[in-house]
Amino acid sequence: MLIGKRVLLVDDVLTTGATIETAARVLIKGGASAVDVLTIARVVTSGL
Repeated sequence: MLIGKRVLLVDDVLTTGATIETAARVLIKGGASAVDVLTIARVVTSGL
């Protein structure tokens, strides 16, 4: 079902990005042609 399709992942808050990265890898392995990410907010830690 994903073969050749472009997928949009929506995440409410991006912290480390590990979950999105893993999900994108799985989708690409499953045949998605591209994975785009839309994030509403990002966690900012002091010192960055």
